Amino acid sequence: MKNNKKLFQILVPLVILVAIGGIWFLKDSQKITSAAQDNTPLEITQVDLKTLGAQGLPMMIDFGADACLPCIQMAPALKSVHEKTQGKAVVKFVDVWKHEEAAMGFPVQVIPTQFFIHPDGTPYEPSDEVAIQIPFTHYTNKDSGEAVFTVHQGGLTEEQMLLILKDMGVKTL
Repeated sequence: MKNNKKLFQILVPLVILVAIGGIWFLKDSQKITSAAQDNTPLEITQVDLKTLGAQGLPMMIDFGADACLPCIQMAPALKSVHEKTQGKAVVKFVDVWKHEEAAMGFPVQVIPTQFFIHPDGTPYEPSDEVAIQIPFTHYTNKDSGEAVFTVHQGGLTEEQMLLILKDMGVKTL
């Protein structure tokens, strides 16, 4: 009986220590995983297409606002796409109510508005399959007729964003 009591006194603290160690290990590994998945911020305060394009990845820039209802509704999908496409695409959000100057040079008429740009700075041209499902507005330079921007106005679902990025050449989504 005394041996069982001593064994119990040794085993209980040992089990508690192992449990605490396991919990600590799991939490620490989750921090590392989430940091690796989200190593760049979603929100930016200015748009420098040259810097963003230097990554050599297709770009989706969403101009919206934290207090705009359609933007709030789209935010979880945008965040999810941002996380899923790390290292495959540049997905950014600009709050135009906080940073009006960031939208200068972009034809933002309503929010949310998304711009789709290839790594070389040329505007995305949707395939027929995508263009049938999602409406886009194309902006051209009135002097040269050259395409400048491909834009979607209004909210997009996560599936629509991923479809567009896949159409832009993003692999394994």
